[in-house]
Amino acid sequence: MTLVDDDFAVQDYRLQYRRSTASQYEDAYIGKDSDFLVLHLDPHTDYLFRVCARGEGRTEWSPWSVPQTGYTTLAPHEWRPGSEGYILSSRRNIAMRSDSSPSRAGVLYSNAATYFCGQTLTYKIMAAGQMDKRDSLGVCVGCESGEESLQRDKAVCISTNGAVFVNGKEMTNQLPAVCAGSAVTFDMEVVGLFPVSNNNVSDGASFKLRVTIGSGNREVVFDWLLDQGVDCLFFGCSFVHPGWKGRAGKPAPPNRSQQEPQHLRSEQGKRRGTW
Repeated sequence: MTLVDDDFAVQDYRLQYRRSTASQYEDAYIGKDSDFLVLHLDPHTDYLFRVCARGEGRTEWSPWSVPQTGYTTLAPHEWRPGSEGYILSSRRNIAMRSDSSPSRAGVLYSNAATYFCGQTLTYKIMAAGQMDKRDSLGVCVGCESGEESLQRDKAVCISTNGAVFVNGKEMTNQLPAVCAGSAVTFDMEVVGLFPVSNNNVSDGASFKLRVTIGSGNREVVFDWLLDQGVDCLFFGCSFVHPGWKGRAGKPAPPNRSQQEPQHLRSEQGKRRGTW
């Protein structure tokens, strides 16, 4: 559907949505971008979306477009309920390390393996407690009970002091320390799978993922080697001391066209290693 005339110079777009069973729309986005990723939608639920525009120098909005129906099949990122030492929000996307348990509460895992390669996983730190070198934020192949930290095999993570661990080994490169307001991002892509027998990626295969962890204005890049193929991963966190509070989510992807090429990035940008 054509929203405005060809000679209409758009200053802002306004996107609204609602559940198909609801009566009221709510704003999802107002701005100049012509595409936007709406977050925190319930999976397998129909939503109605509509958009209007405002021309340059104008205060009034154009008429609304014809509503379009959409839905997502992606499960939301949720923390696992019932984990000792952690309090969860009603949507289970925010977790707080409580002081009602022993000093070592163990790892709080996601409720399911909902992180897929090609996505960006973001930990947003909303409140900070006392740092400990055993703290961890990261992703892992499985959710092993009894573990005190993600600084272990088949996991990659960052500690609150900025140290990066791959399969339990600390990397030489380090990221800025995590504090209230920090955002730690994880990006992964498959770069190698060998060998494969009978088209079974888990049958004696070596699996290589290229991992990018970002924090502050720094990033580290490394190749993560696994002994089996995986298509989805758990995420998790662990804090020795109470007071930490954070949210795990899927941010809107950055505008890649506005980023400088990777080979031109400065020393404060990406650093690469193989593990």
